[in-house]
Amino acid sequence: MATAPVSTVMEQPQHEFHWTESAEPHSARRKELLQKYGPQIRALYGYDARTAYQVIAVSLFQCCMAWAVRNCSWGTILALGWGVSGFCNQNLFCAQHELSHFLAFKKPSHNKLLSILSNCPLVVPTATTFRKYHQEHHSHLGVEGWDVDLPTYVEANVICTFLLKLGWVCCYILVYGLRPVLIRPKKIGSADLVNIAVVLGFDAVLLYTCGIKSLAYLLAGTVMGGGLHPMAGHLISEHYMFVKDQETYSYYGAMNKLTYNVGYHNEHHDFPQIPQTRLPELQKIAPEYYLTLKHHTSWCYVIWAFLTDAEVGPWTRMKRKTVGGTKPQDIPAAQRAARDAAAAKAGKKTVTAPNPLLNIAADASGAGGRAVKKGN
Repeated sequence: MATAPVSTVMEQPQHEFHWTESAEPHSARRKELLQKYGPQIRALYGYDARTAYQVIAVSLFQCCMAWAVRNCSWGTILALGWGVSGFCNQNLFCAQHELSHFLAFKKPSHNKLLSILSNCPLVVPTATTFRKYHQEHHSHLGVEGWDVDLPTYVEANVICTFLLKLGWVCCYILVYGLRPVLIRPKKIGSADLVNIAVVLGFDAVLLYTCGIKSLAYLLAGTVMGGGLHPMAGHLISEHYMFVKDQETYSYYGAMNKLTYNVGYHNEHHDFPQIPQTRLPELQKIAPEYYLTLKHHTSWCYVIWAFLTDAEVGPWTRMKRKTVGGTKPQDIPAAQRAARDAAAAKAGKKTVTAPNPLLNIAADASGAGGRAVKKGN
């Protein structure tokens, strides 16, 4: 059977992103929440040094582990790379996220310094570049060409089968790191040079004093911990749409304790100036805003559903042309036709079976829902 050339696939994509006419939802919800709970929410703003203590502890632990495994077999290195280093290095990756918002110390310079030092066990210098791109992820959520968290058209139209999605998930952290450089390259600044020098210097010292196996242990933790790993579930659960028209999803479960509460993702996007230790308090202040949204209760199930559900893949992301949304005429014809067909049937209410991935139960009126407690 003949295969269509890549150019044809790109001109007539098999899978199209969900183009939305609306702006990202977090600004409007933030305004509404501040009008209703302003003093209580503003009291949560600031920083929390407890984050720094955890980051330092995990970084030192990883350095000690790297020394301890220097004479282990390669099989042991791989096993520990997934089972120990994977958890620790994904913890440190999530720490980069928290530190990029300057939420561990009062002074931004102290947050920047800790982010570079805690970048060392990750082996690859990422701290300074992550912050640049992550700020744009917040300011231009879902905007094509700006938000590099969005998969490319190639990913959306190639990664379509179970095996291809499995391979993509296994090396997700590599794709996540390379995509920004290809889509939106930025100039290397002095801070980037410092980051590169510190991390590569650490790598050289570790290689010289402990050997290749110690370095491999850390690198395995970075790659495997950001791939087919329970800790990496947050990378898929945050913005891939498992329910139509919801762009961001929170996760409420035990793994938040290991990831600086990164699962409280709607809460974080609404108020990125609130440190991770206080995000649960925000949810308690306004449960009617957060517990009525669809949310995840298991990152392992998120990964499984992503791999096995033919309707979910790299293309199930919400996109917009500008911060304000997408003009109707710029939305792909296929999506407009599907929307019009749905609108024509709007008078006929349908009931669908509950999605086991999401911890939500519709109320009697069908408007919103109540959270139902589940195990992680």
